[in-house]
Amino acid sequence: MNARTEPAPAGSDAIARPPLVRELLLVAGLFLVYKFGRQLATGHTGEAFRNAHRVWDVERAVHLPGEGAVQSLLLHGDGLVHLANTYYATVHFPATAAFLVWLYLRRPAHYVWARRVLAAVTAAALVGHLLFPLAPPRMLAATGLVDTARLYGPSVYGDPATDTLSNQFAAMPSLHFGWALMVAVGLIVATRSRLRWLWLLHPLLTLLVIVGTANHYWLDATVATALLGLALAVIHPPHRTATTAGRAQGGLVSAQRDEQTLVGAGR
Repeated sequence: MNARTEPAPAGSDAIARPPLVRELLLVAGLFLVYKFGRQLATGHTGEAFRNAHRVWDVERAVHLPGEGAVQSLLLHGDGLVHLANTYYATVHFPATAAFLVWLYLRRPAHYVWARRVLAAVTAAALVGHLLFPLAPPRMLAATGLVDTARLYGPSVYGDPATDTLSNQFAAMPSLHFGWALMVAVGLIVATRSRLRWLWLLHPLLTLLVIVGTANHYWLDATVATALLGLALAVIHPPHRTATTAGRAQGGLVSAQRDEQTLVGAGR
């Protein structure tokens, strides 16, 4: 058998995608469980505000920069603060969904890894929301911050007293930041471009938005980063191969041609 007809060896780079229907049901189920779990954490208003005062005092004790410094930058113009509110309201879920879809189609092995990490971080966050209800800084008078979404729009939240669709006392950890950071980490690991580190701009911008709109404290993002770090330490990404790291098809063809030439030369 010559080099042109010899079959590929076992254990090649090709990785089968998980069944699409199963993945859709799994991701939808995880989302519903999370939404239901968040509802279980509602109704702890007094505890949420007590925890908010504690978080605010801890940040000041360790000399973290005030969230107001970021918000003051946004409030220089109505257009800028409206853009930040829009980013907060519209980018979180679509960006994460697009990330998973792209991995599923182009990097199946990385998709399974990323889905597991996101599920682990989300589950840990849900436990945190249940054990430590926290009012966001926009609700805490001591911060001196304003609710930019309510004043300038758009807003994803209603009146906390009547809002039954979301738990507004689930500020810590910030899944807005945790998911954004995972999107950046996942794309950096799964791609080979020299520009892939620019994906870190996504969590950086998300951090400025969630703090500047007074939806989260600095510590909310810090805890989310710690949870993601633990998840990544336990759930390891796939080994880099020609397929999982996204080597260009042209490079594979060139390598195959070189191998065929060497085989022919040795006859």
